[in-house]
Amino acid sequence: MELTIDKFESWSPVKERPLIISGPCSAESEEQLMDTCTQLYKEGIRVMRAGVWKPRTRPGGFEGIGKEALGWIQNVKKELRVKFAVEVANPDHVEACLAAGIDILWVGARSTVNPFTVQEIADSLVGVDVPVLIKNPINPDLALWLGAIERINKAGITKIGAIHRGFSSFQKTKYRNVPAWQFPIELKREFPEMPLFGDPSHICGNREMLLDVAQKGLDLNYDGLMIESHRDPDNAWSDAKQQVTPARLGEMVRELKPKSAHSTDATFNHFMEQMRDQIDNADREILEALANRMRLVEKMGEFKRDNNVTIFQVDRWNEIYKSRAEWGKSLSLSPDFVEETYKLIHVASIKQQTEIMAKVPAGGEK
Repeated sequence: MELTIDKFESWSPVKERPLIISGPCSAESEEQLMDTCTQLYKEGIRVMRAGVWKPRTRPGGFEGIGKEALGWIQNVKKELRVKFAVEVANPDHVEACLAAGIDILWVGARSTVNPFTVQEIADSLVGVDVPVLIKNPINPDLALWLGAIERINKAGITKIGAIHRGFSSFQKTKYRNVPAWQFPIELKREFPEMPLFGDPSHICGNREMLLDVAQKGLDLNYDGLMIESHRDPDNAWSDAKQQVTPARLGEMVRELKPKSAHSTDATFNHFMEQMRDQIDNADREILEALANRMRLVEKMGEFKRDNNVTIFQVDRWNEIYKSRAEWGKSLSLSPDFVEETYKLIHVASIKQQTEIMAKVPAGGEK
């Protein structure tokens, strides 16, 4: 599906890139919100954020002040002359935010995962001209993310962007939500004109990794970052570990090194052109090698079928899995990269041999 999206520059609240959106995870009190935002303003932040409705994974925790906090936000906007972003999860939230003059809405990960919820939000936005940012779904499903973006766009929203906040995983990792960078990269390939924001706070789940993950996003040409900041992070009512003080946020922003998508240096461009030609040749050789491997897999599948032997032998697979990782390591390749590559090759091999098993051999009976 083709999207109708306004250029980011035409609706971005500030013209500098990257656009930094910051503020507390939750608006806890009018004084806390005003103080935090005032400190952020002194650090050069002109687009704020705060959670108004905060349904938690399990009930019993702080779930946001609710509609009352929108009045506090109005006071912040009036006092500091800044823009404000708020998460919405249903049509009532949308209506309340629009009535309060909220500048940017965003759809959270728990909403993106549910097409029914996204459609209700989309229906409530018909006829509205407001920027909407859409976070990736909790689970690593690109189709859900794309679908949510398409639903919001079909409602007539053209000021639209995506937020990469990482994905839940059963595996224990150093991240709160695994970044799985291939998903936002693929999203950008599908919709190259759509602005993409990083949310290192939710990816990391801690303060220590924020700068590195934020920089990674900029290295991938993200248009902006949403980072949570609180005047007293250790005593925040929600997500305390991943919030930083406004002063630390200011330091981080100054430490970030934005990259340019292009260069006007002729020597650089000539070098890149040469390297890309070499990569193209290397990729062709890789594909030719893969095609040869799959021809061998096909022959093996036919021989297994004709001799009534199972497709999968666990001992052989374990041998391949272990030896290829070792071969790759000797070539200075990451074992994880080699292992993941061979998992994909193995899945394709099993599929091909399964199809062969279902075919009647030449001159034989099934």
